[in-house]
Parts: sequence; C-alpha cells; structure tokens
Amino acid sequence: MPRKPKKHNHFLRHRLVTFSPFGRSKAMATRIRTATKEVEKPKRQNKDLATSSLNGFNSKDKTKQSDSSDDEQFEGDVQADFVFFDPKPSDFHGVKVLLLQTYLDNLQWDLSGFVDLILGQPSVGTVVKIENDEDDGVYSVVSALSLGRYKDRKCVLELKDFLLKVCQDMDVMGKLKSLVEEHVQDVGLLVSQRVVNLPPQLLPPLYDGLFDEVEWATEDEPTKELRSSFHFKFYLIISKIYKHKMQTRTEGL
Repeated sequence: MPRKPKKHNHFLRHRLVTFSPFGRSKAMATRIRTATKEVEKPKRQNKDLATSSLNGFNSKDKTKQSDSSDDEQFEGDVQADFVFFDPKPSDFHGVKVLLLQTYLDNLQWDLSGFVDLILGQPSVGTVVKIENDEDDGVYSVVSALSLGRYKDRKCVLELKDFLLKVCQDMDVMGKLKSLVEEHVQDVGLLVSQRVVNLPPQLLPPLYDGLFDEVEWATEDEPTKELRSSFHFKFYLIISKIYKHKMQTRTEGL
C-alpha cells in the first residue's frame, strides 16, 4: 500500500518567500505537520520536507561575501534549505561525527557498529542535510532502534553497561535495569542528535515523521519478527543534562 509521496520543497519555498525568516520557518513547520496528517498512509520516498532560515549558522561553503570586498565575510543570517532523507550508507561519516564524543560522553565504544544499525534501518529514521551541499554533511539524525532486536550487538551491550554505571539514583536504577533486561523487547531507543544551531522549527516534523514511521513499520516490514520489533511500549532517550556550578565564597571573619 502506498505510503509517502515526495514532498514538493520548491512549492513550500515559493509560498513562504514573502515571510520574515522567523515567520517563514514557523509556517514551514506548520505546513509540514498539516501535510503529514492529511496524507493517509503515503508512499515512503525521499523526505524533501523542509525549508528554513538558519540564524547565525557558520559554514565556509554557505557564507555570503560582502559587496565591498571578496575577503570580507558577511555577518548575519544565512539562508539554508534543509531536506529530510532516509539514512543511507554514504551518511556514515556525517552521522558518526554527530554522535562522536557527545552521545556517551568520551567513552570508547563500538560507535561505528551503532551507526551501522541506524543506517541499516532506512524505513525508520531520518537525516537532515542542506540542499545541494557539496560536503554532504549531516546536520541532524533521528531514529528508533529496537533494543530487543539488537540486544546481543556489541554496541548495545556497551551502551547498556554505560547507562547502568552512570545511573546514581537507586530508584531509577531499578526501573532502568528492568527496561534494558526483563522488558528489553518492548523498548525503543530513541536516537536524536543535531548541531546546536539547527533551527528548532525543524524538530516537530522530524519527531512526527519518526513516530509515523514506527507505526508504519508495525504493518509494512516484510517479516513478522521485524514488525513485532517495532511494537514499542517504552522509549529510552539518552540526553545530556547541564547544570550551573554554584559559586561559593568564604569570607574571613
């Protein structure tokens, strides 16, 4: 049954050119969500979904030059057209760079094997790139991996050990251990990584699309085993938490 028709990126761009950068981005996200809901079980193809203004984005290939001098760089907003794609093997380097030294701190682990799992699952997952970017860089990746399906893979075993070691709350520890052991077949690992200054307006359609794909996978995957692996009851998300250090000052009496 057909699932997702190709989205017409140029249509969105022409409809939004009269808006301010913020208004254009907001309208783009709204239109994408509306289009996703209105199309019933469309055909999965290339995810040409998004056009947005990227504020303060620094890219040597995308930097505008000043009219007064070719050596002077324009400081301001840079227009960037983002496109959503199914993950593919050629995205290996870009996805690995996004996850390197950030996903599990500085742990030396089987990151390459983990990236292979993401790229080997094109039916559920999305990478975001800039349209016609010669470097073919990846600016965001989202996916949902079945921990039960991959529970014996080296990268998943190392990830589980890492989580159990860094968890310091004993109440949380019990729940976490239950999820990655007794209930591992019901757990989807939600992988979400992006460059810091990716426009936040792109995130809602990314997540909406991911959950649609998980639902479709429970019906469309070629084997019963694969379909069952996407019947998630829980989602596990690994994310960093940043805290301000409290500055204390001791005064002499």
